[in-house]
Amino acid sequence: MNKFLNEIEEQPEALNQTLNYFAEGKGNESLYQVVALWQSGEYDKIIFTGMGSSYFISYAATCLLNRSHIKSFAINAGELLHYQTLLLDQSTLLICISQSGESFEIVKILEKLSSDVTVVAICNEPDSTLLKKAHVSLLSKAGKEEMTSTKTFVSTYLVAYLLSLVFAGKFNDTSVTEIETAIQAVSGLLNNRDQWLDGAVKTIAPAPFVQLVGRGPVFASVQQSALMLMEATRNPASALLGGEFRHGPMEMIKPGSRVVMFAPSGVTYSQSMTATCDVLKFGGKVLLITDQVPAIKDDNLFSIVIPCTNEPLFAITSVIPMQLIVNQWSIEEKNKPGDFTRGAKVTSIE
Repeated sequence: MNKFLNEIEEQPEALNQTLNYFAEGKGNESLYQVVALWQSGEYDKIIFTGMGSSYFISYAATCLLNRSHIKSFAINAGELLHYQTLLLDQSTLLICISQSGESFEIVKILEKLSSDVTVVAICNEPDSTLLKKAHVSLLSKAGKEEMTSTKTFVSTYLVAYLLSLVFAGKFNDTSVTEIETAIQAVSGLLNNRDQWLDGAVKTIAPAPFVQLVGRGPVFASVQQSALMLMEATRNPASALLGGEFRHGPMEMIKPGSRVVMFAPSGVTYSQSMTATCDVLKFGGKVLLITDQVPAIKDDNLFSIVIPCTNEPLFAITSVIPMQLIVNQWSIEEKNKPGDFTRGAKVTSIE
């Protein structure tokens, strides 16, 4: 088993460790400290920021908080550093997400901040620069990770989801049970991959380009999947919001086009399924990752049905198939899965 696959296999344990840490004790206290800051009335906005996987989770976090009427925004850390620092004042609650806590842009933002800006950290490394600078720290428990982000991605997303539950006043036994069910779905996907992996890989690989599409919180996993495809298989891939895909890029679909559609139950499920039908109508091949058995029958459609009907938690479960697909495709391309050859896991330059 290669290192990348080994870290994929470690995800149920990482998720359980993260959940247990925040269910009680210091982790739980930290969640409520963040909410108390917001409820103090000293802030008029929450800004989430990060780079790469951490920025993807930042976007999902705003989807989760805004549905609870918490005004929040996601800004790429590089853009925030160079173009939008005016937004960072004493009325801003800044939540920095960085799995390493050492990403170049995050460190530079911390250096530029005035002392009256309150910083919350979501991070996997307890001794990092980010955690040392933060007023409140939310520490994920993914453990050491060396390859392309897998267990740090799902664990960090879980921290953001738990924070959203506390903001909404819904972190309780019921929500914990739902999370445990999602973790069981992750284990099921890993244990039963022989039932679907070959068919899924053959649907989208080999291909000169893969388009990935989704809406809402799961878009974090759409973006992460595109990033993994580019990092590990060394092939072009793109992540698009479902609405953006409809506004123009649908024109590129032709026989042989490959599309991965993420379609969880939720407010935009019907739109995702309509887009799936259109891709098939124009001759494209679709890998559909969903939580419902689709009524569509088409030789160019391959579906992976995940037993997780909680739309926010579907983001955790739905990235697992793509991790395993990326691992197998990378091996077929004779690459070392999850390894970096032109950079490093922690980006220390711009």
